[in-house]
Amino acid sequence: MNEPLRIEASASEGRFARFELIGWWDQRRLSAARVLVIGAGALGNEILKNLALVGVRHVVVVDRDRVEHSNLSRSVLFRESDCGQFKAHVAATRARDIFPDMRVRSIVGNAVYDLGLGLYRWADVVLGGLDNREARVAINLAAARTGRVWIDGAIERLDGVARVFDPACGPCYECTMSDIDWKMLEARRSCALLTRDEMQEGKVPTTPTTASVVAGIQCQEAVKLLHGLDTIAGRGFVFDGTHHQSYLVQYTQKPDCLAHDPYEPIETLEAGTVHTTVGEFLERVRGDLGAEAVVEVNQDLLEALECPQCGGRERLLTSLGRVTEAQGRCPDCGQPRRPVTFHTIDGGASFLDRTLAEIGVPPWDILAGRRGLAQRFYEFEGDREAVLDELTDA
Repeated sequence: MNEPLRIEASASEGRFARFELIGWWDQRRLSAARVLVIGAGALGNEILKNLALVGVRHVVVVDRDRVEHSNLSRSVLFRESDCGQFKAHVAATRARDIFPDMRVRSIVGNAVYDLGLGLYRWADVVLGGLDNREARVAINLAAARTGRVWIDGAIERLDGVARVFDPACGPCYECTMSDIDWKMLEARRSCALLTRDEMQEGKVPTTPTTASVVAGIQCQEAVKLLHGLDTIAGRGFVFDGTHHQSYLVQYTQKPDCLAHDPYEPIETLEAGTVHTTVGEFLERVRGDLGAEAVVEVNQDLLEALECPQCGGRERLLTSLGRVTEAQGRCPDCGQPRRPVTFHTIDGGASFLDRTLAEIGVPPWDILAGRRGLAQRFYEFEGDREAVLDELTDA
């Protein structure tokens, strides 16, 4: 009888030994890297799996949805017992199962309204696993303002695309959008309330095999970026899963695109949005820029809901992303109400005594103060620990 093979502990390979056979590979860089993953569906599952396998230790994953049965056929990290739980929490737990040294912070939130720019600035790279234009536009603008490269993935049926956007030196996501794309986005935004509970999102047919291919390219580009190697920035890897005719496409930067200007320099404030009133911050901005300065926020914030049918008006200061369909209907006549939003705050605002968080500014955000062409930018560092939790020291 053959003796069983025995491997001495001293002769066994380390966890990442095979990677280190690649001449340029530096495992320390991946261990120290900070990655923001937005979306924990089919693509997000594959992205987190790959990040765990290559040894990325500091990850924040964001998603607002819960696991459904239809996710189980396309998402490697989910199990039937997870149905009803938040995708972000489940995906973070399973990624740690793959790589126990991974430190993952899971956030349940809306990518458009709930993420402050400080989180983007914390990350070395942003990976998107999303299924709608509105979220991509929001991420694209946030990445540009904080000077971060983001890597987008999209899948449909057997096809997909992975794209690397570096707004600092080339085309961004908005540069790739056609007039039809913008019209479809505006139609979505013009719906009475974008995040109403019962709204059926557009269901896109996808397969786990395509998600694996596209997310694999996304993570491979992230690994190259973290090593300082050339990426496909400004280009897209198109995967034709039907005929397997994969190829690269080159994007062109639009000269009139406004989504390329970074927020710089950024001044760090010890305060957080939870404890800073609108009036206090406006006073600070005017002390720096002059008495006519205004505050500019990064998302449209909701001031009130108006009913065009019966004329009723309800003051409701909050993030537009937190308003439900039930709130969007007039309590008197039942018709859809129109949101009244604002983007700029001056001394005439009626809510100067409210905190920034109370009017819908997300935690750890970076806000602008402006007077004419003069601008200054302020990061609310006081929210950092609450947002990052166990990753505060990363």
